[in-house]
Amino acid sequence: MPPPSDHLSADVPDWTREKPRQFWDPGRKLLLTLRRYQLWHARSGLGAAFFCKLLVIRHRFWSVVTGADIPLTCQIEGGLLIPHPNGIVIHPDAKIGVNCLIFQQVTIGTRGTPEVPSIGGHVDIGAGAKILGPVKIGAHAKIGANAVIVNDVESGGIAAGSRY
Repeated sequence: MPPPSDHLSADVPDWTREKPRQFWDPGRKLLLTLRRYQLWHARSGLGAAFFCKLLVIRHRFWSVVTGADIPLTCQIEGGLLIPHPNGIVIHPDAKIGVNCLIFQQVTIGTRGTPEVPSIGGHVDIGAGAKILGPVKIGAHAKIGANAVIVNDVESGGIAAGSRY
């Protein structure tokens, strides 16, 4: 039995959270193609190039099915959970720590500058939240639904509402 979500580590990824549980599991299949692409992209050779091209097609398929924009090159550590991936947008340079939970319609991106958010381990991000600009979210923080985050959130902090 997996540990309760409140006891997840902010440092050690729980890879079982990303494992597809059934044939039709779009959020986890999207993450699986992302992980496999990154694995093959780190290798060289003709086989690696072939698999990368194949995985780009699979990634596009799952991106259309889920309605999510999670780039193949993003820096997401293990254990990400996206139960409802619809409308999730993540900037390619954003950093997301281990064992995070991201609900639908979340945007993690810029705010008029090239700096992007950095999210610590085991952060829960509620539906519709926007994390914008050079923001640092500490480990074990909780971001409320529809919150607009433009300032740092300390570790273990709770941010809700507009322009926290």
